[in-house]
Amino acid sequence: MIEQYELRRNETQITIRDPFTLCLTFKNSKDYGEPDITYQLAALSNANHDGMSHVISWESSLLIISYKTTKMDFHIQIVRKCMLYIDWQPSIEVFRVGIFSLKWYSLLWMFGLMIAYMIVKHLYKQQGIPEEKFYPQFFYCFIGVLAGARLGHCIFYQPDYFLTSGKGIIEMFLPIHIQDNGSWSYIGYRGLASHGGTIGLFVALAFYWRKEKLKPMMVLDNVAIAAPATACCIRLGNLMNSEIIGKTTDMPWAFIFHSQEALVNGELVPRHPAQLYEALAYLLIFAIGISLYQYWRKSQHMRTTSPIAVGSGFYFGYCIMTIFTFRFFVEFLKKEQVDFEQGMLLDMGQLLSIPLVLVGLWCMIKK
Repeated sequence: MIEQYELRRNETQITIRDPFTLCLTFKNSKDYGEPDITYQLAALSNANHDGMSHVISWESSLLIISYKTTKMDFHIQIVRKCMLYIDWQPSIEVFRVGIFSLKWYSLLWMFGLMIAYMIVKHLYKQQGIPEEKFYPQFFYCFIGVLAGARLGHCIFYQPDYFLTSGKGIIEMFLPIHIQDNGSWSYIGYRGLASHGGTIGLFVALAFYWRKEKLKPMMVLDNVAIAAPATACCIRLGNLMNSEIIGKTTDMPWAFIFHSQEALVNGELVPRHPAQLYEALAYLLIFAIGISLYQYWRKSQHMRTTSPIAVGSGFYFGYCIMTIFTFRFFVEFLKKEQVDFEQGMLLDMGQLLSIPLVLVGLWCMIKK
């Protein structure tokens, strides 16, 4: 859409209610025969050109541009973007009944675990593993992932808060916040780290396979086939919470997140939807992994000597190698999650991903 404005030799203010303006073109009057001047929006701040000055300011969702000319008249042409940024401000709650509410994050977290539960149950059945050996696994996975993710966040990202006082240690284990006056309120577990969840899951599964007398790599491979689907759901939960946001960008698919951490100088700016990038990547990783398993089951007739056989460690290696390789690179598009990451060459998520990527590669290529 194009809007035309006339600007004479005086000061004029134009308010544009659509803040997603692509560029401004200042067209000189034909009498002067000078070329048109086009500015990108990012270069417009307090600029001057041949006696014309303009100042940009933001007020809420309005873009206000003030112009002043001293030498000549200008025609102002404002070209708007055809695709707007995505204004993202969903409710974090699915529903509320009295004091009880179900949040999208909790729902997607549990949905992801249930998907994995059903997939692994089906895989065990195809591989002839008795059902009575499968059923305890969900309990081990749930406790391992939740405990590991919570401890991972507290230890890796906020040790200065959770490990330095009795209040912090209590909040590390209980989903409450303790006020200075001693009162407390239920807030849920705010802060779960995927690296910690991975470590916690591995530890829990070690107890599981020892108790059920199953081969470790067989257990790890089956869980790893389903795990990326769970990771996808968890990242969609982060998206619904408008957390783990990306850095600022002007890409047309950028999101405007309505949260405190999304502000720059008090204003909301478009950002990379890093959570969505990860969710889509994990969904693709899941699709490839399940396809490889189906190829092994149908075309190779579940040959145990195959390099992609369940029990070889291939799927466990593939899962953590691909997930954390993508995690390493997507971190470059993310806003720092904690203050101490500012100025670091690699952030905490990248540093924790490197050893997991190496372990995954080793599991994939070992004989």
